[in-house]
Amino acid sequence: MFKDKVLMITGGTGSFGNAVLRHFINSDLREIRIFSRDEKKQEDMRIEYKNDKLNFIIGNVRDFDSINNAMAGVDYVFHAAALKQVPSCEFFPMQAIRTNLYGAENVLEAAARNRVKKVVVLSTDKAAYPINAMGMTKALMEKLAIAKARDSRMKENGGVICATRYGNVMCSRGSIIPLFIKQIKEGLPLTVTEPNMTRFMMSLDDAVNLVMYAFQHAEPGDLFVQKAPAATIHDLAIAVKEIFHADNEIKIIGPRHGEKMYESLCTKEEMSKATDLGDFYRVPADFRDLNYTKYLNRDYPRLKGVEYNSDNTRRLNLDELKQLLLSLDYVQHELQNG
Repeated sequence: MFKDKVLMITGGTGSFGNAVLRHFINSDLREIRIFSRDEKKQEDMRIEYKNDKLNFIIGNVRDFDSINNAMAGVDYVFHAAALKQVPSCEFFPMQAIRTNLYGAENVLEAAARNRVKKVVVLSTDKAAYPINAMGMTKALMEKLAIAKARDSRMKENGGVICATRYGNVMCSRGSIIPLFIKQIKEGLPLTVTEPNMTRFMMSLDDAVNLVMYAFQHAEPGDLFVQKAPAATIHDLAIAVKEIFHADNEIKIIGPRHGEKMYESLCTKEEMSKATDLGDFYRVPADFRDLNYTKYLNRDYPRLKGVEYNSDNTRRLNLDELKQLLLSLDYVQHELQNG
């Protein structure tokens, strides 16, 4: 599948891009293109990996010409470029629209023009029942992906566009666990927004596994979700404290702009038509056309599903949470470096 192929990762200098690189660096891929606008991170990766297979391209998904030119000869695309910080998107929603929507449209249109075989777009739990600007733009990005999956150019080429949706990734840039560890080391209180908030506990490897599963099994327009356990933010703070043998106080500061009490990975409407694949849910796209009267007598799924969220998934106890945290390379590195 990968022998002599070319993979492009948009936003490839981020946490996900680096995790994908570790997965693919020794594969049969001929070339891996890292497309991003951060020249400093590209230089850091170039120095770290020292691998001729990597091709670093400066560009911005907001600029169609830059992404279209960079995609020439590409076989597969993982679209990870996005504005992801919920409060930032709340204060600057037009910036979220320009990157998460217009940028995604540029990526998908470039893929259609360049006859790309497979595109996986990375979405978020916040796209399910969205209440914040980041989630709203990602929800519409998913709709763009489904619409482009219908595109005749993709069908003629046998191309597949699909989406994955996952929650906050443990130890990714800007996430809560690195913040807690930093606060512990600096002797500061651990700032918890709302103790009873629940979040899925997913690692970067889990995120890569989800994308790879979608890549290998998706039909056009599919959405894939990976099942995961969850924990409360308060339990997470206690677990980090105990791992680092810290006695920092926990300070409740209240929810940030646009925060949810729990993460939803599948809406009840999606669950009513989802397929349970063991570790994953597959939500197929609705490819009926606009001639609705043709479908009046067809069978259809009754909307009786129950949404899949971090409040009704399996809850980790404190010992399980500590064991999971200790399995993370980032946590081990921070423990070893005082």
